[in-house]
Amino acid sequence: MGSTFNGLVGLIILALDIWAILNVFRSGSEVGVKVLWILLIALLPVIGLVIWAIAGPRGNVRA
Repeated sequence: MGSTFNGLVGLIILALDIWAILNVFRSGSEVGVKVLWILLIALLPVIGLVIWAIAGPRGNVRA
């Protein structure tokens, strides 16, 4: 049961990371900023995702 749970958590984190990277691509930020966010999310999946959720560039949101 432990390895199944760990695998499920890993899949959820992977799906959230892919979703975050796609949102970075869709953001209106400069290319250099996008590359830095993508590297952060890819190299530090959990911590990078949390940092991106708090401070990252947003998608094409119109205020």
